[in-house]
Amino acid sequence: MKPLFRILILGLIALLVPVSVPASTPATRTVVLAGGCFWGMQGVFERLRGVTDTTVGFSGGSASTAHYEIVSGGETGHAESVRITYDPRVISFQQLLDVYFLVAHDPTERNRQGPDEGTQYRSAIFYTTPAQRASSLAYIASLTKRHVFDAPIVTQVVAFRAFYPAEDYHQHYMDHNPNEPYIVFNDRPKVENLERRFPGLLKR
Repeated sequence: MKPLFRILILGLIALLVPVSVPASTPATRTVVLAGGCFWGMQGVFERLRGVTDTTVGFSGGSASTAHYEIVSGGETGHAESVRITYDPRVISFQQLLDVYFLVAHDPTERNRQGPDEGTQYRSAIFYTTPAQRASSLAYIASLTKRHVFDAPIVTQVVAFRAFYPAEDYHQHYMDHNPNEPYIVFNDRPKVENLERRFPGLLKR
């Protein structure tokens, strides 16, 4: 077979035979984080690049009690939470943990955050993959070893079971009510801390 003819034949074969393409990773992933009032938690995480969606709601209890007035009693097993959907190609789970532990809340406060008290304000990571669980436990161990906080970390790391969105008026509450005293004194400082500590993670 002449060299030129052979090249033409091989070229035709290359066009006809399908090319094997490695399977891509999912475009987005989800984690549910709890750390006090969900207004401030959402206000922090929705400002991060790579975070494509945030929804405030309840996790840890049943559907029948997933209502703000009932959860506020502290007897439902729910925690006020934020469901975070993110693109791991833009922001890593490690970076989300940085913001969660170092900006969004105080992981040493048990069943409370600031002025809010009750089990519904507990610190908890509701992981959705084994990798998230492993990363969370390793991160907490690292913080403990380095004595980042003066008190023990009480954050729960538990498997995600269900998430129930809160009532509409709670969604993006911080942005809709920037001048409310609770927001001014408790949540705006978190965003300001985020801007100081992690400016490179902010959406442009």
